[in-house]
Amino acid sequence: MLLADIVATSTAVAATRSRKAKVAALADALRATDPGELETVVSYLGGSLRQRRTGLGWRGLNALPEPATEPSLTATEVHEAFEALARIAGSGSQASRRVAVDALFARATAPEQAWLRGLVTGEVRQGALDALVQEAVAQVAGVPLSAVRRSAMLSGSTLAAAVAAFDGGEAALAEFGLEVGRPVLPMLASSAPDVGAAMAKAVPSGPVVIDAKLDGIRIQAHRHGGDVLLVTRSLDDITARLPEVVDVVRALPGGDLVLDGEALMLGPDGRPRPFQETASRTAQSTGAAVVPYFFDLLHLDGTDLLDAPGHERTAALDRLVPEQHRVPRLVTDDAEAAATFVEATLASGHEGVIVKDPDAFYEAGRRGSAWVKVKPVHTLDLVVLAVERGSGRRKGLLSNIHLGARDPETGGFVMLGKTFKGMTDDMLAWQTERFTELQVSDDGWVVTVRPEQVVEIAIDGVQRSVRYPGGVALRFARVVRYRDDKRPDEADTLDTVRAFLT
Repeated sequence: MLLADIVATSTAVAATRSRKAKVAALADALRATDPGELETVVSYLGGSLRQRRTGLGWRGLNALPEPATEPSLTATEVHEAFEALARIAGSGSQASRRVAVDALFARATAPEQAWLRGLVTGEVRQGALDALVQEAVAQVAGVPLSAVRRSAMLSGSTLAAAVAAFDGGEAALAEFGLEVGRPVLPMLASSAPDVGAAMAKAVPSGPVVIDAKLDGIRIQAHRHGGDVLLVTRSLDDITARLPEVVDVVRALPGGDLVLDGEALMLGPDGRPRPFQETASRTAQSTGAAVVPYFFDLLHLDGTDLLDAPGHERTAALDRLVPEQHRVPRLVTDDAEAAATFVEATLASGHEGVIVKDPDAFYEAGRRGSAWVKVKPVHTLDLVVLAVERGSGRRKGLLSNIHLGARDPETGGFVMLGKTFKGMTDDMLAWQTERFTELQVSDDGWVVTVRPEQVVEIAIDGVQRSVRYPGGVALRFARVVRYRDDKRPDEADTLDTVRAFLT
């Protein structure tokens, strides 16, 4: 397939807000794809390179050769060029990389150059997220969408699911299962303003499970034989950084297992330390100890538990993991008992609770009403779109950040407001360096940045506004923390923000 055809599809998808039209355009492209280039085309239609690292950044793409006048590049040729770029290392690598970049981009037309630049920097914003690509794969391959989604979640890869769907249909997709040592996407929680609303949302009648919501790093632990693997919510391997957690997992009884939980630092008083300290510690292999707390068990001794009801998984968890490494939990249908548990949890220094349906399966990678989080302060995970230069005591620093919510229809971000509140001196210094790296343009006052950095924002509410394109604005927004553990496509949507309107 010509790269020009992929660019044309991306442009068509970006031009419509209709989900049906987006999927139809993606499906047309997939029908024209040869089997040997399927993985590359699927990846590119989703707006991503197949390579995790290429050694290229925005600055390396500022000066490009004159574009070609006619399209000639194929998707396979582009993939092979980036594979070669990823292998460049050592002495003289910068010059070699420059030559390789020029050779690739000289063969690209102007629209192809612009699109490739966006592909490298993560700025292909045509709305073709994995969920839409999965719909297109299901449509073209003639398989149930649920089967594609499940295999993608269990393999951690839409590419693997697409190949299976086209090669072997539903039977091949059914072969995907939880494999110890191969991370799966974590189950996620929706939100509710208070525990009563969360209980009604998770289970309209009957008891619920209420877990303390710890303010740590989400971890998934796999043990196969004597080997232990630890990954984050984004499936990054952090095993070497947390030897103390490896020791805890290795010491548990039984054989193979997969656990879901949190890891966090504790102070001398046993209370949790701020998230930033835990995040800083888990970014390196030495420092104060991090303690794991587990709340779910997905596999044990050859038996997958993903499709077992939650109460069976927690019962097995209780038999396996000692209490000091389990998240505090209450099972109740009493609103007063639930409120008391929430108060005690907050008094212990934790950030809230998660209310769960005890009969729910573990839906890897999905966010639904089976798990509902409640925090005492409303928070949103938003993306920084731009940042203003500081004045006064903040002169020389990048200070006031512009905040955007994700628009799942377009794949872009909608601005909701600005804030400079809640920033410590250390945070200001860090974000000045970070947003300088992400800079796209600078008019002398506002520095526009690539929409890559997620930030957690506390708000007092949301109000209607004609000032911003989404029709809403944040009330008393302040920075809680930067979320390096989240990708931009995991940020809260405009619909989530609008739900706070009163």
